[in-house]
Amino acid sequence: MAQDHVHTPTESQLETLLTAVTLIGMAAALFGEFVLDGWWDHLGIIAVYLAAGVPLVLGALSVLLRERRLDIDFLMALAAAAAALVGSHLEGAVLLTLFAISETLEHRAMGRARRAVEALMALRPDTAFLKTAGGLREVPSDSLQPGDVVVVRPGGRIPVDGRIVAGEAAMDLSTITGESMPVQRRAGDPVFEATVNLNGVLDVGVERAVAESTVARMVRLVTEAQAAKAPSERFSDWFGQRYTVLVLVAAVLAYGGQLAFGIAQQEALYRAATLLVAASPCAVVISVPAAILSALSAAARGGVLFKGGAALETLAEVRAFAFDKTGTLTTGQAEVTGIYAEDADRFLCKIAGLEAHSEHPIADAIRRATAERGLQPDPVTDVMAHPSEGITGRDDQGPIWAGNPRMAARMGADLPHLEGVSNGAETLIWLGRGAVLMGAITVADRPRDSSRDALAALKARGVTVALMTGDRRPVAERIGAELGLAPDDIHAGLMPEDKVDLVAGLAAKGRVAFVGDGVNDAAALARADVGIAMGAAGSEVALQAADVALLSEEMGQLAAAHRLAARTARIIRQNLIFAIGAMGCLVIGGLFFNLPLPLAVLGHEGGTVLVVLNGLRLLADPIRADRRA
Repeated sequence: MAQDHVHTPTESQLETLLTAVTLIGMAAALFGEFVLDGWWDHLGIIAVYLAAGVPLVLGALSVLLRERRLDIDFLMALAAAAAALVGSHLEGAVLLTLFAISETLEHRAMGRARRAVEALMALRPDTAFLKTAGGLREVPSDSLQPGDVVVVRPGGRIPVDGRIVAGEAAMDLSTITGESMPVQRRAGDPVFEATVNLNGVLDVGVERAVAESTVARMVRLVTEAQAAKAPSERFSDWFGQRYTVLVLVAAVLAYGGQLAFGIAQQEALYRAATLLVAASPCAVVISVPAAILSALSAAARGGVLFKGGAALETLAEVRAFAFDKTGTLTTGQAEVTGIYAEDADRFLCKIAGLEAHSEHPIADAIRRATAERGLQPDPVTDVMAHPSEGITGRDDQGPIWAGNPRMAARMGADLPHLEGVSNGAETLIWLGRGAVLMGAITVADRPRDSSRDALAALKARGVTVALMTGDRRPVAERIGAELGLAPDDIHAGLMPEDKVDLVAGLAAKGRVAFVGDGVNDAAALARADVGIAMGAAGSEVALQAADVALLSEEMGQLAAAHRLAARTARIIRQNLIFAIGAMGCLVIGGLFFNLPLPLAVLGHEGGTVLVVLNGLRLLADPIRADRRA
């Protein structure tokens, strides 16, 4: 049906307008035919033939002249023309109307690859501060070459892949590696383009030109992954062309054969036209959109947005789900997970007094936990940050500090073992006064409340589940254990290309879906048979690269969407079997049993109505009610 052409916004608007005119014309034609005699039917039929027929003919001729091939568009145009030629104008208008609706719906989701690449490109800083003998000079990022040194200020994005020459800062690596917490980087450590410098001034030596950067590789991965899906589209064209040729040859042979047996020319033409109408694939064509649109509508009401029917059909075949961790299975926000002190409330007030002066995500988590308990932070003055160690200050009892084991060692504190604290799985912050420890607090990303039940529901449907993250192994294992995942199903420390390779490995065993929310997930989302993005918290790049978006953070939607997709696939099969069977009966009747044209149209359109009604059953699907299952 659809040509290999991505519609521009203007073309899509024009197509929608013409389809609207077609529907109005069809309504007028039916009104004039069955309700009120007059000129309504003639005017409506003319509108349908102009709004739907002319673009159809022009498109079919364009393909024929440009590519030297016939497609279903050509067959539909010829069938409508044949119906008009033998005086069945209304029947031809009905065919054109149904076909116009199908075409419009099919073009809605085209152009996703282009938008995904544009969103990735937007991550790149346009300019960078190049360090020269005369001072800093702002230059275009794409002019940087290996060996240059750039200065990145707090809050700025790294403009290139490189290595820190001087300085130290906490880095937000979530766009590239999926790290749930900021990571401290110092001289000698690598940094990636598009990651964020949170709190320091860095001199970064350029190691790769922009064209070879991490983001550039991600752009190529997305583009290549999208192109890998083209063969199925080529098969659709292959089938359509051969079906069209088969029907045309059959109509010509039927016409010639009847003339050879002495049947009058007008009668032979009438029967050939009947064959064209009977064999026109309207019921087959509308079988899929009728079910798909109903399912898409039901899914939207349940909080799941599919970017086209292909994603819905493919999701029904998915047998493995791969999940990113941060922001997908977890909240993506640091939270206090444990307090190790004799008086938890008193401890929180003291450490929150220190952290009130910090903008670090860990400090934010401690302040939120304090506020949730209705507590007020203690007043703290003379606060000073110590990079890579912690923070110091003075309260009403004297000096006080909070920090990691390096800070504790500098203060001479002897750190005890804390039962239940996994090594490296959570960020551990100690609070002390000199060498005397007052307690400790752990901060970490937490699973969403709905994640465990959602994974269990998917497993109950017979699919396998895997976790893929750029975060550290201890963190991934802690989250995986809380979600009921086996160690073999947990993959940690991954770069974007690693996720793509793992998804490709799963895809070799069957259809695979990838669920993610970050920029670093874009390539894996595109490589998977079905990419699913978290709509509420997901990055724009992930949403553009994905085939499906969850419009809330309710992970239970996944199992409900998978069940809806499987049900849709069953109804599509029912529709296709019925439509092809009915079309076969009509063709046989037209060839061998002198089937009248009105009866051919009635059978054809009756079959179309039945498959549409069967598809509309999906509108009542209970996805909204059972999405938490």
